[in-house]
Amino acid sequence: MRSTNSTTRGRHHPALVGLLAGTMLLTAAPSSAAGTGAGGSGVGDPYFPEDGNSGYDVADYDVRVVYDPARPDHLSGDTTVTARATGGLDRFDLDLEGFEVGSVTVDGVPAKSFSRSGAHELVITPARRIAKGARFAVRVRYSGTPVGKSWHRLPDGAANVTGEPHSATAWYPANDHPSDKATFRLTATVPDTWTVIGNGRPGPTTSAGQGWKSYRWYEDRPLATYLSTIAIDRFTVRTSQLADGTPVINAYSPGIAIDPGTEALLPEIIDFLASRFGPYPFSSAGLLAVNGDPAAPDGGAAIETQSRPTYVGAVFDSGLVHEYTHQWFGNNVSFTDWRDGCLAECVAQYANQLWDEKGGADLDTGFYPAMLEQSRQDPDFWSVRLYDPGQGKELHSALYFKGSMMMHALRRTVGDDAFFGTLRQWQQEHRYGNASWPQFEALAKKVSGRPDLTGFFDAWAHGTTVPQDEYLYPGSLGPLAPTPERNPR
Repeated sequence: MRSTNSTTRGRHHPALVGLLAGTMLLTAAPSSAAGTGAGGSGVGDPYFPEDGNSGYDVADYDVRVVYDPARPDHLSGDTTVTARATGGLDRFDLDLEGFEVGSVTVDGVPAKSFSRSGAHELVITPARRIAKGARFAVRVRYSGTPVGKSWHRLPDGAANVTGEPHSATAWYPANDHPSDKATFRLTATVPDTWTVIGNGRPGPTTSAGQGWKSYRWYEDRPLATYLSTIAIDRFTVRTSQLADGTPVINAYSPGIAIDPGTEALLPEIIDFLASRFGPYPFSSAGLLAVNGDPAAPDGGAAIETQSRPTYVGAVFDSGLVHEYTHQWFGNNVSFTDWRDGCLAECVAQYANQLWDEKGGADLDTGFYPAMLEQSRQDPDFWSVRLYDPGQGKELHSALYFKGSMMMHALRRTVGDDAFFGTLRQWQQEHRYGNASWPQFEALAKKVSGRPDLTGFFDAWAHGTTVPQDEYLYPGSLGPLAPTPERNPR
């Protein structure tokens, strides 16, 4: 995630009227039932057990919103979620924070009932039971004030949505867990002096009448919900192409400095990462730079929103490398659950070192001993596991620093061919899907022909003390010394 980035007030567009029609107040109800045919209100993630919902797999989100920056406390939405039932469903849940839900239909038929429960459950009882294996479409119309922490108000009424591990539920109903990925379509209607940026490729921008425009975006590769985004501002948009014709769309909020030199690095960075990890996995690229405070809680200096990473305040080369590595590690191949954060952050942080190495840096004599010295100054450096670090530590700094050291030590243990071969094969085997850290360990052993890597991973990924010298100083790292003081914990 982080890289260590004139309309009359109160006027309603006609689209708002349709979205608001039939609005009713919902009453709370239990979020799930033990009886047959009820989808669960969570997928059982060890860290976020109420995230996501069981009973179905989402294939596509079609999100339509209306937003007037002159009324920044109000958004109207009309979202259709297309899914396949994994069991017979008499009832199921979607995740949505806040908002007043006006209507719910399933395959065009009004739901028998719908209600709210807990912090983010929308509980839906369809008029007819949904058969196991059946494809169905649930349409939710809603409006109100966005309340999720990932909804960020920017200057002058502008807004954007980013967050990890949550962001989608701040603006549309979803199965909000990385294990259920889906394609994503966005139609956003705003006053015509404003611009909307989303994931993927742009569709046609059309007049919506009375001084409003509708912008369309489509991400044609499955994404995890926390990687979806919308940004509304008076953007400067710059377009180009990669060598293979992939469109590059860069958008900058007013006041963001545009550095052509940094911008020009993006194709080179993508080519470099592709040489290490395999072909770039998405059909568009670019960046989204918005105003804001990178140090603010939940603000995020940068985040890997799919196909178009978001940067707060500024764009810089290490941030481009880190967030673009996530397009492979985290976006193309996503977590099975939030214990697997090292699959994204350990690799993305190490990619910064690979970029430095491309520029001539010696990682054995520069990066690695510098990190060892840092570990001597930080008594907690080794105390967090890289796999299953613990609830509240899924984005702990250990995944960046201890994690990048582990990746270099693994490379020195198995050699470049096996190391980069593992990273490329990981992308091929799990393309557009999900995988876990234990699967990564198994693949590294297979590709390297080193079943004895169990000791290495036990020390680095599962341990909470300084790894033994044989794992801390493998290969060309051998001459490094002394060993950091071992953490007695």
